[in-house]
Amino acid sequence: MKKLLLLLVLGVSMKVGAQINSSTFGMMEARTLGPGTMSGRISAIEGVNSEPRILYIGTAGGGVWKSTNAGASFKPLFDKYCQSIGAIAIDQKNPKNIYVATGESNMRNSVSIGDGLYKSTDGGDNWSKIGLDSTEHIARVAIDPNNSNIIYVAAPGPLWSDSKHRGLYKSTDAGKTWEKILYINEKAGCAEIVIDPKNSNTLYASTWEFRRQPFSFNSGGTGSGFYKSIDGGKNWKEISNGLPAKPFGRIAFNIAPSEPNKLVAIVESSSTGLYISTDGGESWKSQSAILNVVARPFYFSTIVIDPKDSKRVYRPAFEFSYSDDGGFSFATASNEGGWIHSDMHALWVNPTNTNNMYVGTDGGVYMSNDRGGTWIFCDKLPVGQFYHVAADNQKPYYRVYGGLQDNGSWVAPSSYPGGVSNAKWESFYGGDGFWTQPDLTDPNIAYAEAQGGNMGRTDLTTFKSTSIQPQQGPGEEKLRWNWNTPIVLGVKNPHNLYTGAQYLYKSTDQGRNWTRISNDLTTNDKKKQEQEKSGGLSADNTSAENHCTIFTIAESPLDENIVWAGTDDGNIQYTTDGGKNWTNVSANWAAAGAAAQSWVSSIEPSRYDKQTIYVTTENHMYGDMKTYAGVSRDMGKTWTMFKSNEFTGFAHKVTEDLVNKNLVFLGTEMGLFASVDAGASWFRMKNNIPWQALVRDIKIHPTTNDLIIATHGRGIIVVDDITLMRTLTPEIAKKDFVLFDQPDMLLRNGILGGVAFPPQGWVSGNAPDLIAIQYYMKERLNSGDVSIDILDASGKLVQNIPGSKRKGLNKVYWNLRGKGPKTASGGSKPDNSSLIAPMVLPGTYTIKVTAAGKSYTSSVKVVHDDMNKDLTVDGQKQLYDNALKLASYHERLATVVDDISSKQSVLKIAMDSSKDAKLKKAAGDYWTKLETFRATLLPTSKKSIFADEKRLREEISEVYIGLCFKEAAPSNTELLSVQRLSDSMNITESRHKTLMAELNSKLGSKLEKAGYSLAVHHSDYMHQSTNETAGFVQTSSANESGIFNRNFSKIFSFRMK
Repeated sequence: MKKLLLLLVLGVSMKVGAQINSSTFGMMEARTLGPGTMSGRISAIEGVNSEPRILYIGTAGGGVWKSTNAGASFKPLFDKYCQSIGAIAIDQKNPKNIYVATGESNMRNSVSIGDGLYKSTDGGDNWSKIGLDSTEHIARVAIDPNNSNIIYVAAPGPLWSDSKHRGLYKSTDAGKTWEKILYINEKAGCAEIVIDPKNSNTLYASTWEFRRQPFSFNSGGTGSGFYKSIDGGKNWKEISNGLPAKPFGRIAFNIAPSEPNKLVAIVESSSTGLYISTDGGESWKSQSAILNVVARPFYFSTIVIDPKDSKRVYRPAFEFSYSDDGGFSFATASNEGGWIHSDMHALWVNPTNTNNMYVGTDGGVYMSNDRGGTWIFCDKLPVGQFYHVAADNQKPYYRVYGGLQDNGSWVAPSSYPGGVSNAKWESFYGGDGFWTQPDLTDPNIAYAEAQGGNMGRTDLTTFKSTSIQPQQGPGEEKLRWNWNTPIVLGVKNPHNLYTGAQYLYKSTDQGRNWTRISNDLTTNDKKKQEQEKSGGLSADNTSAENHCTIFTIAESPLDENIVWAGTDDGNIQYTTDGGKNWTNVSANWAAAGAAAQSWVSSIEPSRYDKQTIYVTTENHMYGDMKTYAGVSRDMGKTWTMFKSNEFTGFAHKVTEDLVNKNLVFLGTEMGLFASVDAGASWFRMKNNIPWQALVRDIKIHPTTNDLIIATHGRGIIVVDDITLMRTLTPEIAKKDFVLFDQPDMLLRNGILGGVAFPPQGWVSGNAPDLIAIQYYMKERLNSGDVSIDILDASGKLVQNIPGSKRKGLNKVYWNLRGKGPKTASGGSKPDNSSLIAPMVLPGTYTIKVTAAGKSYTSSVKVVHDDMNKDLTVDGQKQLYDNALKLASYHERLATVVDDISSKQSVLKIAMDSSKDAKLKKAAGDYWTKLETFRATLLPTSKKSIFADEKRLREEISEVYIGLCFKEAAPSNTELLSVQRLSDSMNITESRHKTLMAELNSKLGSKLEKAGYSLAVHHSDYMHQSTNETAGFVQTSSANESGIFNRNFSKIFSFRMK
């Protein structure tokens, strides 16, 4: 019985703990900073033949995107699924049917893995997985042009290990079941499948034997070959006539759709070459070719023949080459028609207009409308592949720094007027971008590293760079630099700069000089240092396979003499004396359950306890995709491994929060995860973050509290202000409702101004200008509403705001204003003053939230912005008082206009229905007299949009709106204008009173006698004219959101200048 009771208690406890998950923080939606100006690797492009404006783009790490306007804009379709895309196929007979194969097959060391094949039957809105889960990499999906139920999938298979899940698969029931129809062995998979468009039983396939290890790559073997079937894959014949002797590597080939007996192929071998067949692949002839055509076929595996012209052949590789004679000669496109990024992996030629084509590169998608002569970059595809991210402490917004795969190092503001556009991203260092570090002691300096330890110090005012890479010293071994060499600033002492080869180096003068502070910290396994032999049939030594190197470095936030270093061959070591002595704890890590000597991807020393260290390692380069992450609280003697059924993907980065030691984040190859209980339980973060994002790095900003995420395929993602994640503990989550304490609110129109013209290309949203009112609800409110009242110190209502009622965290914004005045209605143009109110005065306000019949209160201090030197507290009160005067003029004018309109209504009825001719004429005369008066108060005619009538209402609004959004004391002319408008208002009321008295005197009784009542409404103006600062702002409710009025200020920003 006790055991049963314990289980019940545990069950309750687990249920309570499970309350905090991604949906709890559903309102904390992330924003993508981009960039779109430098996109990431594109692995697939397919268009709808019957509607070529519809395009589907597959990316190396950013999922699938769709354009319905020929690439002018894109939307993501695949955010809930694996982000590494190998191939896309469209059923051209039923183009709503889309197949997406996951697992990119451009087999570099940085490629991610897939988890099978997906299908959509509604153009990408919804997806279902249809099998082949263990293939890891799929190169091509082909659909029989005559039978949509027949599908072929070419699966090269795992990159890092042997597997039986390789080969060519076939489905005859649209993906419900699969049969493997071509299989060589556990080392060789199928890299390409092509269907003869005129005889779909004729198939061509290439197989490829390959293998990567952390320290080497081999492309080629006896398992590679070229095959043909003439019976839909039941039987296969290996083709060798005219092809080079084995071993082969990868074979890139294609068929001429208009003349399917013609094929071209690039065969990787000891002498890689171009081959042409004119007899349906039965025999081949070698053809000389330029370097770009035969370059690096394991990575550049695309060759395309024009759908209508068999002589027009395209070879996208380092550059864009083309042939007009069937492949016998090639030319390369120049940059005169527009620069196009190198490293090309996908090409779609529009079959209905073959001048139109799209090419996918390591830097995004380009479009040509003249067969590749000129190119236009599609700049709204934010799929950059970042390795690391950093941030500085600049004001009013910090800058973000990061290194992009094949695309250098970049910096951009985290927010900017009008949003962070492509134009705000600036490149400051070349090569493949990896580590970037802003110098926190010098805002004009940043450090960056390109592949193989090529690092520099950049002056951000001139963008001039100086090399700072340490060099080999006397008696030292040749320095081994990782492809992704760390360059790291000290956390405790930001003057310390660290980098590592097999030795750890430290600089205290911005990299001008270096001190080696360790011996070789790696295993120094010589068998893993033969990179010059790497590549197999295609020598490929780009530092990507450099091994036995330092990969991660971390200085303790509590003691600069404690430094940790992790290596790619599995050593975890630390020093407590600045490098004099080192302790290796990697065996203890393995003893806790991690793979022995697994790649150390991150180390995070705690800022709360010197003894506490977080570590991630990963072993995917040996075929092990498990998540290894854990913590030690005794300097690595013992470890506790983090475990969760939520985890997917091998681990890249663990980060401890800067304020709450129980809040921990974990980034993996397939997701971002968070724990609010020090790693005891975890949940996947979503909310505008792809569920399986390739998260390579995580930073938390110390002043804005933003979570900054570097993804390898979706650019930089920011979750603004994670304060509530720190606050929402499991104990709070048990409560039905919690209204959180409010930080002080600054009186200002946001941090940023507006822009007159929208920026072009990809544009990221900014961080919120306002501080949110935040509350937590244990359950969603299914009936009734949540209402928020803002009360001043006297208890008067300033504004009423409708609240949100979702389960978990809720955010509502108060615009620091009350409700705008009632304005004179009617006229030929709208007036916006009723939507606007002045900002309140500094003071303490009460927030009252009412939900499900219960009320909860909290106070908030609204404070003057002391950083604004243009506005003192007295000046703010001047603004407020004069704005209220003008608001009262609006209300008084509205009373006058309402009264005129009501009288005109009666007169109009009399004009239309009275049988008395004299009465009709008199009513008409007075209607005209009133209309003439009304026309002096607001616009009553509009001849064109440029004929701007300015009447009393517009005069009041001009000054009123100006003061409402001004962040400086009123000028002398504004104060004089307030007085002038007061005089105008008094004259208007006097004239109105006179007109009404005349109307009543001369026509009132006659109208009454005829049955038309001219009952006087709103005739007493004295109480308003003697109290111009009537408290309408404090006594009215408002339904407009704070965000609306903030945006409204930006609409008017250039009018007010």
